[in-house]
Amino acid sequence: MLQDPIKTQLKGYLAGLAHPIVLEASLDDSPQSREMHELLHEVAALSDRVQVSEAGQATRRPSFAIKREGGRTGVTFAAIPMGHEFTSFVLALLQVAGHPPKLSDDEIAQIKALPGPYHFETYVSLSCQNCPDVVQALNAMSVLNPNISNVTIDGALFQDEVTARNIMSVPQVYLNGEPFETGRADIGQLLAKLDADAPRRAAEKLKDTAPFDVLIIGGGPAGASAAVYAARKGLRTGLVAERFGGQVMDTAGIENFISVPETDGPKLAAALEAHVRAYDVEIINAQRAKELFPAPRPGGLHGVALESGAILHARTVVLATGAHWRHLGVPGEEEYRNKGVAYCPHCDGPFYKGKRVAVAGGGNSGVEAAIDLAGIVAHVTLLQRGSHLKADKVLQDKLHTLPNVTVLTEALTTRIEGNGRNVTGLTYRGGDGADHHVDLEGVFVQIGLLPNTGWLKNTLRLNDFGEIMVNDHGATSVPGVFAAGDATTTPYKQIVIAIGDGATAALSAFDYLIRVPAPAPQPVPA
Repeated sequence: MLQDPIKTQLKGYLAGLAHPIVLEASLDDSPQSREMHELLHEVAALSDRVQVSEAGQATRRPSFAIKREGGRTGVTFAAIPMGHEFTSFVLALLQVAGHPPKLSDDEIAQIKALPGPYHFETYVSLSCQNCPDVVQALNAMSVLNPNISNVTIDGALFQDEVTARNIMSVPQVYLNGEPFETGRADIGQLLAKLDADAPRRAAEKLKDTAPFDVLIIGGGPAGASAAVYAARKGLRTGLVAERFGGQVMDTAGIENFISVPETDGPKLAAALEAHVRAYDVEIINAQRAKELFPAPRPGGLHGVALESGAILHARTVVLATGAHWRHLGVPGEEEYRNKGVAYCPHCDGPFYKGKRVAVAGGGNSGVEAAIDLAGIVAHVTLLQRGSHLKADKVLQDKLHTLPNVTVLTEALTTRIEGNGRNVTGLTYRGGDGADHHVDLEGVFVQIGLLPNTGWLKNTLRLNDFGEIMVNDHGATSVPGVFAAGDATTTPYKQIVIAIGDGATAALSAFDYLIRVPAPAPQPVPA
C-alpha cells in the first residue's frame, strides 16, 4: 500500500522509537480488513520495535489499537489511516512509543490534570483537511492521560453508525456517547471545553504581560507576515490567534502561491507558523479579541481586550483578523447546518455519495465545489443569483462538460427545506419572479467571505461591507492602528496579497514608531 519513498521516510521515523509498540488489530473477512492487515504488516516490517497482533476484541471491525508493549492505549483507528490521516497515524505511533507531543508545558499539565473518564469517538473522512487537527489533538491527550481515549472512525467504513447518528459533516466528535464538537478545533479549543476554569487561568497568566511595540491580531497569512517583518525590525512583537493559519486551514488545493506550484492549506499554515516561531514573537494562541481601546494620544498605548478577560497593550496594533464563510441567511440554513447544509465540499462531500446536492454560488469556489462533487454525488444543481457565472473561464469550461451538473442562473435561494432531521430540498426565486423547488439531500454554500470585524464597529472606519478602511500603507482611521489581509478594503482576497499586506502593515508600524516620540513612562492602563 505504501510507496517506496514513504516507506523510506517512515522507516527513519520508526528508528527513533523509545519503546516497542504493538498494533492490535480487530479484523474480519472483509476486503477492508485485508487492506488494514496489509498496511499494518507493511509498517511492522520497517522496524523491529513494531509488532502486529490480530487478537483484538473490538466490536468495530476493521480497527486497530496502538499500544506500548505491556501497557494500555487510548489511541484506536477504526479506519485505514491514509490520505489526510496518514500523518495522524505516524504521530500516534511515535507518541505512544514515548515521543513527547509538541505541546506547551502548560497544555501538558492541563491535560494530565483532567479527571475523566473521557471516551472520544471522532468521525472523519479521509479526504477532510480539517479532521487531522482534531484527531491529532485527541490522540495526544489520550497518550498523556490514562483517563482519556480516542477512536478515529472513518465514516465511509462505518456507514451504519453515520446513518444512526445522522452525521453529515466532519470532523464530528462524541464524548462519552454524546455530541461534543463539530468542525475543526485545536487542542486549546478542546481543552477550553473540557476545563471550565481554563479562560480564567489564561487571563490571569496574561495580566502581567508587558506592552508590545507591535501587537498583531490574527494568525493567518497577513498576521504571520506582519509578525516576521516586525520581529526582524527588532520590535517587541506579540501575535494573538484563535487558530494559526486562519481561513487557509480550510483551503484544500493551493496552486497560485508563487514559487510553490502545489500545496494545501494545512501544510502552508504549518509553514507560516514555523517561520513565525523562528523569530522572537510571543504567540498567544486560542484567544479571540473582543474590543479595541485606541490610545488617548499618538505614541500612547492601545488596549486590546480578549474574550478570556485579559487586556493586552501595545504602541501599535496590526489587525489581520481575516474573514469567514458567508451564510445564505435564509430560513432552514441554521436549522439544517451539518444535517445537509455544509460549507466544505472537500470535507463533507463523501457523505453525499449517490445523492442529489446543490451548490449556492457561481464564483471560483462554487464552480470548483460543483466540479469536485460531480465525481461523488448523483447530481449537482449549481445556483447563481446573477445572470452569469463569475468563475474563471477554465473552470466554467470544465463545469459544462459534466453530464450530471445543472447550472441555474438568476436563481436566488430563498429557503432550505427538510423533514426535521435532514435536508430534503430548497426553493429558489427565478428570473421569472416565480418560486421553484428542487428535491435534494444537501446544500453546499459557497458565496464568498465576510470580514471578522464585528468587534471593531464604532472604533475605526469600516465600509458598508464591514471591511476595515486602509490607505496604501495599511493605516486605518486610528493613528497607530494598521490592518492587513481579507478583513480590509484591499481588493482581491488572495493569500499572496494578504502576505504582502502584512509586510506593508508591519513596516508602516515601524515607520510610525520611529517618527512618533515614545511617551514618558506611565502606568499601564487598566
